[in-house]
Amino acid sequence: MDTTTPTTDPAEASFDILARQDRTEADVAALRSDVDEVKARVERIGRAAARPALSATDETAPEVKGFVDGYLRRGSTAEFKSISGTVPADGGYAVPRQIDAMIARELTEISPIRAIAQVVQTGSAGYRKLVTTGGTASGWVSETAGRPETDTPNFAEIAPPTGELYANPAASQAMLDDAGFDLENWLASEIAMEFARAEGAAFVNGSGVDQPKGFLAAPTSAAADGTRAFGTVQYLGSGDAAGLGAAAEIALIDLVHTLKAGHRQGASFVMNSATLAEIRKLKTADGAFLWQPGLVEGQPDRLLGYPVVEAEDMPDIAAGTFPIAFGNFRHGYLIAERTATQVLRDPFTNKPFVHFYATKRVGGQVLDSNAIKLLKIEV
Repeated sequence: MDTTTPTTDPAEASFDILARQDRTEADVAALRSDVDEVKARVERIGRAAARPALSATDETAPEVKGFVDGYLRRGSTAEFKSISGTVPADGGYAVPRQIDAMIARELTEISPIRAIAQVVQTGSAGYRKLVTTGGTASGWVSETAGRPETDTPNFAEIAPPTGELYANPAASQAMLDDAGFDLENWLASEIAMEFARAEGAAFVNGSGVDQPKGFLAAPTSAAADGTRAFGTVQYLGSGDAAGLGAAAEIALIDLVHTLKAGHRQGASFVMNSATLAEIRKLKTADGAFLWQPGLVEGQPDRLLGYPVVEAEDMPDIAAGTFPIAFGNFRHGYLIAERTATQVLRDPFTNKPFVHFYATKRVGGQVLDSNAIKLLKIEV
């Protein structure tokens, strides 16, 4: 019997290895192609989901088409009226909800105080709210004992001063005639930028006369909580008549803990960039910086563990000023605004440019003075 082991031709073995290798490479290439196709589909879906539904050709939003193509581009009101049913009011037309929502989103992103304050929408020009000034009385009793009469709580009325906020962006008629010009996004962005600039100053320093009353315009006192008059904001001295003082970190820690624990959850520092530049230089005794940059994109910088909000309308460091505020502004400051933004198209004042005069009623006032603390430059 022949017991010789059959041998494999080296050429055939090499051919089989190369064939298997080719098949593996082809399979890998096909798999990569499938992965790239899936990634492309996911990216297209993500872009579509992130895109605001504001196109003038959007069938689900005919009022936007009528407003943009009819009123904004051509000045025609017939199409807009027949679609949305609105009529001129307060000197203009109420923009569709989609555009109004886009303006609100951009305002929240670029208006520093609006982003952290309490915002309520109203259907009229005025807004009123009752708040308790001393809390509701309570007590403990046994299961069968009588319930003694409690003291009547004291209330105060909050009625934020309001004013008409306006913006007046302009575009040439050639821009409006260009079908590729994204008019609704441009208009929302321009209105939001102007509104943010004006209301940012009012929410900080507004006088309350035909405009919101800023939190720095509220009465101030060094008295502690429970001993100040309602609506009066407490301040702490910096210990130096000209600046933050040699123990600035101690003053900041005192400022934080002057705020009650219930308000510290969600509290923020508010200051302008010049003050922040000085704060960033502060170190503890062991050389560590008090200020910590945000470690994740989109996360705020932090001071003593709390977010820092830059509001350029806050005053610089100088004698007698309040350059730093710390508080829970969602509890402490109220913004009341009428929901509809009005737009009046004006092609006559500055030919050949078309102006879009946008107005909105906005008010603001300190809601809970215990929720905001100020650092004052003084001994």
